[in-house]
Amino acid sequence: MLTISRSIVLPETELTERFLRADGPGGQHVNRTESAVELRFDVAHSPSLPEPLRARLLARRDRRLTDDGVLVIQARRFRDQGRNREDARERLVEIIRAALVVPKARIATKPTRGSKERRLAGKQQRGKIKQTRSRDWSRE
Repeated sequence: MLTISRSIVLPETELTERFLRADGPGGQHVNRTESAVELRFDVAHSPSLPEPLRARLLARRDRRLTDDGVLVIQARRFRDQGRNREDARERLVEIIRAALVVPKARIATKPTRGSKERRLAGKQQRGKIKQTRSRDWSRE
């Protein structure tokens, strides 16, 4: 069981792990052991996720999310398989917890009368400055 919050718990059956050979340090031993972990979680069809959370997760522009709604996390930071498994699970929990936060709805506002007047006064001031820079050709 993977605990996300008090009300959301992911059972192990919803997680799919695949072990691969990791690149990077490890010497000759790295060619024989499958220490990297690819963790897959089907966001689109998971019964454990509430619908609003699922919608927020699927709406994210995340390259780890496939077109079918499967979240794929690859963990190869460490040399041993156990630590990579824990790392992948922690990252999955972080992604889901980040989607738990409901974004604040933006309320459209209009500029105040004072801010409009200040903007126009600034434009007039700038125009006067530019006008003094120009030459008066009629006098010559």
